Amino acid sequence: MKTLTFIAITLFSGAIAGAILGIINQSIVEPFIEQAIDIENQNAIAAGELFNPSEYTAYRIWQRGGEIAAGTVLGLSIGALFGIVFAYARSSLPGSNNKKKALILAGIMWLALFLVPAFKYPANPPAVGDPETIYYRQNLYLAFVAVSGFSALGLVFLYRKMGSALQAKKAIVPAAYVAIMAAAFVAMPANPDEISAPMDLVVNFRIASAFTMSVFWGLLGMVLGSFWDKLKPHEAAEIKAR
Repeated sequence: MKTLTFIAITLFSGAIAGAILGIINQSIVEPFIEQAIDIENQNAIAAGELFNPSEYTAYRIWQRGGEIAAGTVLGLSIGALFGIVFAYARSSLPGSNNKKKALILAGIMWLALFLVPAFKYPANPPAVGDPETIYYRQNLYLAFVAVSGFSALGLVFLYRKMGSALQAKKAIVPAAYVAIMAAAFVAMPANPDEISAPMDLVVNFRIASAFTMSVFWGLLGMVLGSFWDKLKPHEAAEIKAR
């Protein structure tokens, strides 16, 4: 393995996908965030709380500008994880080239780390929910993501251990994942807060967030797979083995 090339590929791919996520969120997700915050501000004014429009405007400009940087940091962390998993699982993934293999892995990780947790704890825009329960809600979500991610990872190891002789493994492994996540779905508590914002706003926010996160995972797989095909960081290890 060409270690430096591998590190550069994973980090650069994650940074590209994360920065693009931050950029497209500006036009796709931010309008719904703005609506949710406006509702919160109106409720605060109606309750007699002080509200400074100039301070709010300056804060939102800073917040929106930082979203691209935050997306890049998120991309770097997820890109590192994605690269490690891809390096380990590449030989077992279907596909005629590394771009196709990476896209398939990106789809699997999108399913395990985003889509499945979203069924249990769907995303809500800011100002939805009790501020006092935010850490509890975040911990619930992260716990469910961990259960999904580690279950998928453990089943990948099991899949490889079974070997090619056991044809039934193609059905056993997905069925085991579904059973584990169904049990976790029932066992873990629901979101403790009622949704006070208009449901059309919440639903549109969730759809927009799901779209941009799907774009992120697709870009991550495409970019990393393209770099892998071009730079071939795995070839050094294969040459030594001959």
